Amino acid sequence: MAAELGLVVEDAQNGWVGAVVRVEKAGGMQVVHLEDRRGRVRGFPLGPGFLVDGAPVVLTPPEVAERARLGAKRAAAARTASGSRAVAGARARVASGSRIFVEGRHDAELVEKVWGDDLRIEGVVVEMLDGVDDLEGAISDFGPGPGRRMGVLVDHLVPGSKESAVVAAAARRQPYAAQVLIVGHPYVDVWQSVRPERLGWDAWPSIPRGQSWKHGILRELGWPCASQADVAQGWKRILATVRTYADLEPSLLGRVEELIDFVTAPGA
Repeated sequence: MAAELGLVVEDAQNGWVGAVVRVEKAGGMQVVHLEDRRGRVRGFPLGPGFLVDGAPVVLTPPEVAERARLGAKRAAAARTASGSRAVAGARARVASGSRIFVEGRHDAELVEKVWGDDLRIEGVVVEMLDGVDDLEGAISDFGPGPGRRMGVLVDHLVPGSKESAVVAAAARRQPYAAQVLIVGHPYVDVWQSVRPERLGWDAWPSIPRGQSWKHGILRELGWPCASQADVAQGWKRILATVRTYADLEPSLLGRVEELIDFVTAPGA
């Protein structure tokens, strides 16, 4: 029988009768403390040797306490989707002056799913740029400075791409250069940063030039692709396959972690 608080039991050896007031570990054993009707409390080894309503019982740790202990143990070992140690019951910190910017909604949703818990603890907000064609203007509008860093994640940042030229110019933008970090992943779209195995592929299909990449991917998956609503629904299905950071490609993981380190560094 679980030694729940308030349970009235009798010690079969000496006749002490009392209500359970607490169970604790002492001297390497579990001890149950019984309070009699005069308010006196005595401790007894938890286990056999007790009577409840005259019937012999073996007292076991209270179920509530045991559940709490197991819950605390699980919480201590819990991890966020990004692999960080989870902080139980923590509230989101007031937003800092520093920000992380991504190109669009799908990028933002992926970052939120994997790093959202970490970013709320750090007070870092993720904002959308709606593309990087005017990245220099976005930097000027944000106005980076001491205590106000700007991290930017760019799609398809590879040598010779349009994005590489835009980023090269923006990275030199003064007087903000020291407070801005622009990094990127090599994928045409952030969809491609999801490991293809999550969709049943060995590799992401190659979509011919001149075709919409996202529509081509949805066709390869056999999913509807006629409208923008179909694209949005397709992304939701792809995002749903992402459980933790292990479902993403390292080339994206490293860049996002780099941005988080940059905007949360002391003084940032």
